[in-house]
Amino acid sequence: MSPRHVVLPSPVGVLTVVAGGGAITHLLMDAAKYRPADPEVFGPEASPDEAPFAETASQLEAYFAGELREFDLPLAPRGDDFHQRVWALLRAIPYGETRTYGDLARALGDRNLAQAVGTANGRNPIAIVVPCHRVIGSDGSLVGYAGGLDRKRFLLALEEPPAGDVGRLF
Repeated sequence: MSPRHVVLPSPVGVLTVVAGGGAITHLLMDAAKYRPADPEVFGPEASPDEAPFAETASQLEAYFAGELREFDLPLAPRGDDFHQRVWALLRAIPYGETRTYGDLARALGDRNLAQAVGTANGRNPIAIVVPCHRVIGSDGSLVGYAGGLDRKRFLLALEEPPAGDVGRLF
């Protein structure tokens, strides 16, 4: 099935959701400037009421309202085997927690893969749902985020554990 897209408002700005074959292939911030240039990725605009867009919009709304901690959407990000493994690790980072690039590299079996993990993280095509914003620098600093550090701060603050709850946030 050819890709189609919808544009959704959000607290972090306009989000473009692309789906093909009934699964989300992209969730992009500030993608409006790219849509006309790459119709093969975005396809025509769809109705927000169509599947899987309606469920994506509903879950994003619940997430931004602080009511959803884990997305349950059909995903089909495009990437090589290494990217897929990194993105699977990102999906395993619990809400309200962070990991470093080194943590993810060690989980892949080689601490020397931290830079490659960073590259794969930066190429994550499904922002927020595949929570690349939960990856921080080894010193706890906020580093690199395709959506911008202000958005990363916002998403991490949204997920911050309540006072008294011990989470691994910074």
